[in-house]
Amino acid sequence: MKKSAFIILFLVLQCKAALLWAQTEPEEIKLDTDQFQEFFYESLLQKGIENYDKAIVALDKADKLKPNDASVYYELGKNYLALKEYKSAYNYFENATKIDPKNKWFWIGMYDVSYDTKNFNQGIAVINKLIEFDPKYKEDLTSLYMGTNQFEKALALIQELNETIGKTDRRELYKSQILSEGKFQNNEISNLEGLIVKNPQEESNYISLIFLYSKNNEETKAFETVKKLEKAIPNSDWAQVSLFKNYLDSNDAPKAIKAMNIVLASAKIDSKIKHRILNEFLIFSDKNPQYSPDLEKAVGYFENDKTVDVAKEIGKFFHAKKQWEKAIIYYEKSVSNGVGDVVETHLLLLQAHTELKKFDAVVKKALELVETFPTQPQFYYYAGLANNQLQQFKKAKDFLEMGMDYVVENKELEINFNIQIGEAYNGLGDFKKKDLFFAKANQLLKEKK
Repeated sequence: MKKSAFIILFLVLQCKAALLWAQTEPEEIKLDTDQFQEFFYESLLQKGIENYDKAIVALDKADKLKPNDASVYYELGKNYLALKEYKSAYNYFENATKIDPKNKWFWIGMYDVSYDTKNFNQGIAVINKLIEFDPKYKEDLTSLYMGTNQFEKALALIQELNETIGKTDRRELYKSQILSEGKFQNNEISNLEGLIVKNPQEESNYISLIFLYSKNNEETKAFETVKKLEKAIPNSDWAQVSLFKNYLDSNDAPKAIKAMNIVLASAKIDSKIKHRILNEFLIFSDKNPQYSPDLEKAVGYFENDKTVDVAKEIGKFFHAKKQWEKAIIYYEKSVSNGVGDVVETHLLLLQAHTELKKFDAVVKKALELVETFPTQPQFYYYAGLANNQLQQFKKAKDFLEMGMDYVVENKELEINFNIQIGEAYNGLGDFKKKDLFFAKANQLLKEKK
């Protein structure tokens, strides 16, 4: 019995000794911790001076001392990202999130890699996780949807953000890009109509809808929306569009002119709407000439319009009606603005002066234009024609013969040149040459037929 007790006691002591031998000494634990911190801080130092390779070496040593540490993985990810070794960077950031999924910065690391590599689909998955931390990342999600051509999702998110935090220039640009494709416009029209019902005092929704209709050349629907705006927000610049139309229809010119000037001066209103209003007032003033000065003032609002030469178009309107004096006023405005095809405008202006038989003005203008545009034959032609009419036949002949050298593949102009040269020689008494040039003109007329 005593012998058995002794054996049991001996075995217990042996087991305790084995356990003690297997345990790590406290000094060793402290040493490992110190070394881990030393390697970790060394990595931060090396990263700070952009020695990313050395930082990674230090972090690898730290990882061996303390495996599966989220902070080590995160730092490895940052260093590999700096070296543009994107696959390794992403893997380390991802490993960090697996250990601590509530740390936002680990997810941001994954997003940075996705952004740098333009892996937008991967970025969308990451950004949706980041939105759980902070909704502001929805702005980035909008850009990612645009980058992956997910326009329906982008448009829905833009509408959500516009309603919740207000519009931004970037989102409005995205929206414009999306709506340039017709298939999305019906959705946006429905959305805007709903927003108007929901908040009838929000002017921007009416304006967006008007712009959309105007862009699609649906002018009737655009004006219907303007009328709704006028009822909801009478003080709006856009409301004046509808008021102008109403005043004009009721022949209340002073009020119509006041509304028109507000519209034309407004930076908010689409140029197509402005052009339509001016065109309506042009027709009105043609029937009511006492308002011609108001038309001239209205045209002044379009001086900086680079898309349409409004002054010239109005000049053409009066030109077609053979109202030469009025046409000249607007051609001269066009010339002073210096927009559009100035050569065409000068020719129309010379023609209008010719129709009024103002040949002194034609000669003066044509001489200036020959110096400015020395290869344009039409200006020589008008100089010759006007000098013929003023019986300055020698000057007429000289201009016409010089200008003829620049006539290329234009039979009608060539015919007119020959007729005027013939007239010049007739005036000079050289009937032989007169007959020669008249014969050339007749031959060209036969060829033209």
